[in-house]
Amino acid sequence: MQTRVTTLLGTRYPVMQGGMAWVAEYHLAAAVSEAGGLGIIGAANAPAEWVREQIRETKKRTDKPFGVNVMLMSPYADQVAQVIAEEGVAVVTTGAGNPEKYMELWKEKGIKVIPVVASVALAKRMERCGADAVVAEGCESGGHVGESTTMTLVPQVVDNLEIPVIAAGGIADGRGMAAALMLGAEGVQMGTRFVATTECQVHPNYKEKVLKARDIDTRVTGRTTGHPVRALRNEMTKKYLEMEAAGATAEELEYLTLGGLRKAVVEGDVKTGSVMSGQIAGLVKSELPCKEVIEQMMAETRQILKGAAQYE
Repeated sequence: MQTRVTTLLGTRYPVMQGGMAWVAEYHLAAAVSEAGGLGIIGAANAPAEWVREQIRETKKRTDKPFGVNVMLMSPYADQVAQVIAEEGVAVVTTGAGNPEKYMELWKEKGIKVIPVVASVALAKRMERCGADAVVAEGCESGGHVGESTTMTLVPQVVDNLEIPVIAAGGIADGRGMAAALMLGAEGVQMGTRFVATTECQVHPNYKEKVLKARDIDTRVTGRTTGHPVRALRNEMTKKYLEMEAAGATAEELEYLTLGGLRKAVVEGDVKTGSVMSGQIAGLVKSELPCKEVIEQMMAETRQILKGAAQYE
């Protein structure tokens, strides 16, 4: 399946893996790229040399294009941006800020820049500052979320941009991908579905919680702080929401979740840790290799698009 996104990324399929903090490391990124998608290393708050090591380990495992996600609020963002340029990564995705100050550095190295956006205004701003495409991410996604759903956000972003749009949030199979394409997107990004893959190195407890999740099992915390986060409900989310409702300060709430994602991903503490996950977790019922996930999804997408002709 060829779109402007596959041409831009140099991939077989218009499928990207989300740059999930503590989850998206070199094993997963390499596996997704080898399977025909675009694997992403999540730099998160990690220091630059950790990112360099991840890039080099990914290159040992695949000669296909892959990318790095830069969290622009990270204290190491400047150094990470430089490492990405030095190591010759194919693609950069960005979140939590404006990547404009790094554009010249990355463009000189031929790196494609694809910011993740949650609004039309930010999408237009990213196009003006030189982005090659954008990921329009709806609030169904896991982790930090905006307010608009994928169904409403994607077509509005498409209508306002000339560059390609990649849909994210609530996509885990061919039905989601076909829907995204019908909304005008030219590719998809998935996070939660790739957590439940054999190559993903998260703690088994984390995978199990995703696999057992139901449609109603996510909660959004932090709306009062201006930094809402979607995760699977557990003791931490219950306590957080109770404290939030009682008027706890941002500092008190932050202390409750400090190191929470690492607790869940690395240590397997899915009770008091932060098990970030999208609403689509209820649809994820099996742990499969990345190759199988992508190939199944592409086969379903083609079948659905062919079947759409019955409505003509």
